[in-house]
Amino acid sequence: MKIAVLKEGATGERRVSATAETVKKFVALGAEVAVEAGAGDAASFDDAGYAAAGATVTDRAAAIKDADILLGVQGPDPKSLGGLKSGAWIVAGLNPFGDRARVDDYAALGAEALAMEFMPRITRAQSMDILSSQSNLAGYKAVLDAAAEYGRAFPMMMTAAGTVSAAKVFVMGVGVAGLQAIATARRLGAQVSATDVRSATKEQIQSLGAKPIFVENVAGIEGEGSGGYATEMSEEYQKAQAELVSSHIAKQDIVITTALIPGRPAPRLISDAQIATMRPGSVIVDLAVESGGNVEGAVAGEVVEKHGVKIVGHKNVAGRLAADASALFSRNLFNFLSAFWDKEGGKVVLDEEIGDAVRLTKDGKVVNARLLG
Repeated sequence: MKIAVLKEGATGERRVSATAETVKKFVALGAEVAVEAGAGDAASFDDAGYAAAGATVTDRAAAIKDADILLGVQGPDPKSLGGLKSGAWIVAGLNPFGDRARVDDYAALGAEALAMEFMPRITRAQSMDILSSQSNLAGYKAVLDAAAEYGRAFPMMMTAAGTVSAAKVFVMGVGVAGLQAIATARRLGAQVSATDVRSATKEQIQSLGAKPIFVENVAGIEGEGSGGYATEMSEEYQKAQAELVSSHIAKQDIVITTALIPGRPAPRLISDAQIATMRPGSVIVDLAVESGGNVEGAVAGEVVEKHGVKIVGHKNVAGRLAADASALFSRNLFNFLSAFWDKEGGKVVLDEEIGDAVRLTKDGKVVNARLLG
């Protein structure tokens, strides 16, 4: 069983899909690991470390040649996979809904593409969940990005020259990223509030010391979709939420939005009119900007200013913490493959529940039900 670790080709992508730690573990399972030279440089993992862990450091063509499994953070460009043998696995974050053409290209190559973001959210797959591990870091980084753009301090400070008031931070969307944003903002001394369409998150918000802001007595408050994601709300709920948010957001210094719906554009949470009610110098961080954005006027990859408010739209936020993001991502991949490792056969044999969930292509065809339905 040969596993290839490729250097990421996407613009600005600094993460890597394996570290010396996970390479060593794969080798211990009996795998041969080939790492493309320089694959980990941007994440501070050098070639010497991979070699010491038992990998062969080589060029891209040699790494791909005869490989049974290709590991990636983002799916490699199909055009860069010359020499890939038929039936080889591509295991990475493949953005199946956002880049369907690439999925079709993998099928045409005869590859078996496994999308890690399609990992089912079940107990036994928690350690394999790249969305959770990367969202956790993104929520943390979002608060630091907000602090960097905000022209004032976060904590309340009592000095001889007077008192500095604590920053007011409002987190919209209380999934993994939102919860980490709440915790980080609290650690920095901010006064934190949060909201979500899922009523079950109210206790989570309170447990972190933040104030829950919820629409009450309106149909649609549960908002619970499959896998713990939110679903789109009724018109009545959306109207009530907009009114509540409008009155609350005008009093906030920093807003962090994290709302995503798998396979659909990110829901619009903040309008231009609502931004205009915030005081000059306030900051909004839109973590959903690459999926269409929660904030009107947010621009992917840019920090823009509207009505005196900075709107932060950094791409690939977790990737801006490349070393830690790579360490967690690579462990997700190892946990996934090692859980199904057939020691006698020296290969990975997926079960039906997880295999059918993550498999996009096989035998030259797109086979995933979520892409065919």
